[in-house]
Amino acid sequence: MKLYVLGNANRPGVREEAERLLPSLRERCGVVLVDLLHEQDLASAPSADLALVLGGDGAILRAARQMGYRQVPVLGVNLGRLGFLADLQPEELLARFPELLAGDYRITRHLMFECLIDAPATPAAATAPRIVLGLNEAVVRSAPPFHMLDLLLEVDGDIVAKFSGDGLIISTPIGSTAHSLSAGGPILEQELAAFVITPLSPHSLTYRPVVDTADKAYTITLGPAADEALLIVDGQETARLTAGQRVTIRRAPVAFRLVKLPGRSFYQTLRDKLRWGTQPHYRGEP
Repeated sequence: MKLYVLGNANRPGVREEAERLLPSLRERCGVVLVDLLHEQDLASAPSADLALVLGGDGAILRAARQMGYRQVPVLGVNLGRLGFLADLQPEELLARFPELLAGDYRITRHLMFECLIDAPATPAAATAPRIVLGLNEAVVRSAPPFHMLDLLLEVDGDIVAKFSGDGLIISTPIGSTAHSLSAGGPILEQELAAFVITPLSPHSLTYRPVVDTADKAYTITLGPAADEALLIVDGQETARLTAGQRVTIRRAPVAFRLVKLPGRSFYQTLRDKLRWGTQPHYRGEP
């Protein structure tokens, strides 16, 4: 097995954990690349069978974008707070590594998206849009001093919503348990091919989150009354938008692949990480 070792060295404990694990990993497989600072261009790196990502969910999101259009299955080792995508704790990895070498795991496939950002005040036909790859969500939200935004949403060219508010989230199923959930959006099973449209504090009583197919293109246009807004992809990549500028979110031609070892289901993760579906703790119970 050929292995990338990726992660976020700025998070406490990641560099130390990598130094502890690497001798044992090199005994068991071929470590072809180690990058804990997001410095390597993986498009030109030697091929690998699996990417071991040390850190939290943010490290996995960053690794997915770093791999770009050459996705490698990811196994996450949780050194963060929640670790919704990272199934293993550091002390579990070496104990369960024989299962990986024996192929006793499955690989799940998950929707990724492309975010096409039109150049400001320039016809889209004249200037190619900037393209950002994402896994969790694209958020258009107000910028300081945080005035209310007027937004127009089109789906496959049809106008479906005009509203004022703090912004709008277009989320994948993987991202449905992140920012979208905190804004009142639904939880989606992670392997669905769908997007969640979640408004942020809409100035209306009628707007609710909507789930639609990933085979459509979702275009958000900033209204003429707005001076500036922010586009934030996966909570990490940021671009400034001006009045009239458009952003289109569409399904990417690649999928994010996640390594799942036996013994943990999606609903078990919901229960363990988000306490979903668990009974209240009543007074007097142990």
